Amino acid sequence: MENTQKELMEKIISLCKRRGFIFQGSEIYGGLAGAWDYAHLGVALKNNIKNSWWKNFVENRRDMYGMDASILMRQEVWQATGHVDHFSDPMVECPKCKNRYREDHIQISDDGFQHCPEDEELLSTPKQFNMMFATKIGAVEDSSATSYLRPETAQGIFVNFKNTVDAFHPKLPFGMAQIGKAFRNEITPRDFVFRTREFEQMEIEYFVRADEWEKYFEYFRDEMLEWIEEIGIDMGKIHELEVSEEDRAHYSKRTIDFEFDFPFGRKELYGLAYRTDFDLNSHGLEYIDEEKGEKMVPHVIEPSFGVDRTVIALLASAYTEEDKDGDIRAYLKLKPSIAPIICAVSPLLKNKPELVEYANVKVFAPLKEIFGRVAWDDNGNIGKRYRRQDEIGTPWCIVVDFDTLSDDAVTVRDRDTGEQERVKVADLEEYIKERL
Repeated sequence: MENTQKELMEKIISLCKRRGFIFQGSEIYGGLAGAWDYAHLGVALKNNIKNSWWKNFVENRRDMYGMDASILMRQEVWQATGHVDHFSDPMVECPKCKNRYREDHIQISDDGFQHCPEDEELLSTPKQFNMMFATKIGAVEDSSATSYLRPETAQGIFVNFKNTVDAFHPKLPFGMAQIGKAFRNEITPRDFVFRTREFEQMEIEYFVRADEWEKYFEYFRDEMLEWIEEIGIDMGKIHELEVSEEDRAHYSKRTIDFEFDFPFGRKELYGLAYRTDFDLNSHGLEYIDEEKGEKMVPHVIEPSFGVDRTVIALLASAYTEEDKDGDIRAYLKLKPSIAPIICAVSPLLKNKPELVEYANVKVFAPLKEIFGRVAWDDNGNIGKRYRRQDEIGTPWCIVVDFDTLSDDAVTVRDRDTGEQERVKVADLEEYIKERL
């Protein structure tokens, strides 16, 4: 069934609320723009993404060190890196309704000017708006108490560069990786969880010798593409954009954006930047090669991933509709390793104690202990359960019926094909592991 892109986005947002993936922040009080709350299934999906990333880029490597830096840091950190003076977006304002917009989000009209989307008034000339959230630490109100919610996770890595080198004595090249929250006071948050004021990043700062940056830039380019495909993002919707010099961040000498065809247009999904030695120099940090006795400032390759944007890209890649004689079946074709629930266990009838007890004791409890991401579902008839689990993206539904009581076999239904097969209860663990 064909969807317009707008319809597709509306269906994804509706599914996320209806099935318990993502809710509007502070919704019972009217909602808060740019804030979203991840519900039970959304948390599970995010954790699977993060676990996959961490395993691939940290646990399975010998040259990577994990970090979980504080969100709050001294203001000198952001002064040294130029964020206090330069971390801004051009903002325009409507003199009538007082709405504010990012200049680059407003199209130029036929008359050559930008007009308010609400009331068509001529917008003001742009001025720079710093996107960092300022806050005060402690009870003192002077400027020394000022701090900021971090607008990126990278600086938490850089300010711990020396501590990591002193603690672990790594040899170049090596990297530091972190998953964590970042905050930006976006002028116009938009497009669901794509552009928000609070978001989560997965970032690596990989330290190399200056003459080797190109080799490792290309290496991480391939690693990023491989992981994108591994988690199930549609590679046909991935595009690489070589960012021009005028559009690059001030610290970057080369940047590639990995863009994705979101339902609301082609936008940046991830970034790969060559940050040179800008950050370590800004903080006055250097590296000593203990074998050669050589002092140097390493250069940095930065692969940067947005968790929330990954969630949208996965949902947009996985959302599928199947038309069977006018009956539309919608399901999320998520990879089993990423799906929030691996399998759902059901008694055929919930008012039959013998079925419920068998399903609970001999099927659900053992699988739950082994796999964790196993759901119990006895709400509604079996057809409604299948539809619900399809929308959640559950790969397999396991049903205990009356035959099970005599043959110790269950019906396993495949999400993608709808096909069913009988599997012995004793073989369920191996059946699922093979397909994971």
